[in-house]
Amino acid sequence: MRRQLECDVLIAGAGPAGASAAIHLCRAGLSVILVDSCTFPRDKVCGDFVSPVALHQLDVLGVKYSSSAHKANVIRRAGVYLDGRHLITNPLPQISGLPTRAKVIPRRILDESIVARARAIGAHIMEGWRVTSYSVQPRNVNVSLRCSSGVQHLKARVLIGADGSVSQIARLLRRNTIPAEDRVIAVRGYFEGLQGPYDQADLYFSSEGFPGYYWLFPAGKDTANVGLGMLLRTLPPNKEHLRNLLLRRIQKDKALRDRLSGAQPLANIVGWPLTTYDSRIPIVGNRVLLIGDAAGLINPLNGEGIQYAILSAGWAAETLEECAAANSFSRKSLSPYARRVAMELEPDMAVARLIVELIRNRSLNPLWLRGLTIITARARKDPNYALMVGGVLSGLIPARSLISPGIVEKTLLEAAVSVGGQVARDLLQGPKHLIDNVRIAPAELLAGVRENHAAAVKWGVDLASNAITLVRTRRTNFLDTLARKRGSAPR
Repeated sequence: MRRQLECDVLIAGAGPAGASAAIHLCRAGLSVILVDSCTFPRDKVCGDFVSPVALHQLDVLGVKYSSSAHKANVIRRAGVYLDGRHLITNPLPQISGLPTRAKVIPRRILDESIVARARAIGAHIMEGWRVTSYSVQPRNVNVSLRCSSGVQHLKARVLIGADGSVSQIARLLRRNTIPAEDRVIAVRGYFEGLQGPYDQADLYFSSEGFPGYYWLFPAGKDTANVGLGMLLRTLPPNKEHLRNLLLRRIQKDKALRDRLSGAQPLANIVGWPLTTYDSRIPIVGNRVLLIGDAAGLINPLNGEGIQYAILSAGWAAETLEECAAANSFSRKSLSPYARRVAMELEPDMAVARLIVELIRNRSLNPLWLRGLTIITARARKDPNYALMVGGVLSGLIPARSLISPGIVEKTLLEAAVSVGGQVARDLLQGPKHLIDNVRIAPAELLAGVRENHAAAVKWGVDLASNAITLVRTRRTNFLDTLARKRGSAPR
């Protein structure tokens, strides 16, 4: 089967990013073909947590949920646990102009709702088709698609890659693989028989599962999305399958076990890879651009991707409207989209990447987890501090807030109090006990680093590189802000 369908924009992938872009572009009067390899409704492996930012953006798009989505479970607070011990529970931060709650909406329901809105506003939906290749011509991009019944070749003025973290469009555009340090792997399953509050989302940390976290997001009064996400490249490497690690923590972690006591899995635990944000990786080319997961727009600190998928769809649409008016879709013409992504995300993602690079070294897990207890201890007695840290973890507040002078000062003060308390407790047990702890603890931390010397050296180099990137990003952001205040063009 070979025929041509002409359109302004062809979008590969009908998840939140692709379907949202279709809505924006149809509103602007452009003709859109939205292609997806699946038939809707379809499942998508995900944590299903839809943040207040994402909920607001969906309202702006005019997405009308199905009756099932309207009944989606509302999340109003979040708890944090470490090795079965409760650290803190707080309401979700309240940010002016945003909903006061989040929701857990299974992707089968969420994605179908956005696609239905795109269809209603004029997008042509092609389900069951996969984009296999494209070629850029002087006046259009030729796109090849395949399904079980054959092949089609379509012409469009521009192609949007919204086909997820394993994007075929991204591979063709970049002509290389994603570095392992930009990868996160995750597994999730649904459980029935949930105990405890169903308006509370929980995050669980453990010494054996770090750097990474377990989540429990209630999807209703007795069901929950339960999963585990971890960095792909760690020092030393994690050699255990995440499914086994998750099941073991459900049995061993007291806090997680209490919420799932008597619960039964509703389906198999399944996994998927994620690509986190890296400003060095291109997201535009001639007549091609990437959005959402395909562009790696996932926060490496919390794994949030849905809100960035929807936001990037809007940023891309703004650029494409201008390109359509000028009838130019060259790399240069599409570059304002890439600059917008960098402006919106790079200052925060640089902080997130530096933190993630730090905790990638599992040999120092006792140090990182001690830091977590210090941060939550401060949050318990300081509401403003709790608002800031909780807002960063939930994607409501920029991550650069974590390195603001006030937050750093309070964190260091709490660390001094914690260390001082530990020294006092050691002294009560005698000077020898204190001396032994001072001598043994650093030695134990450094033992793992010595055992993986080459990897440790690379970790140090990568850490320095991320620190330099952060400094450069903050300087550029400062100069751009200063230039805008002066009314001149950014340098």
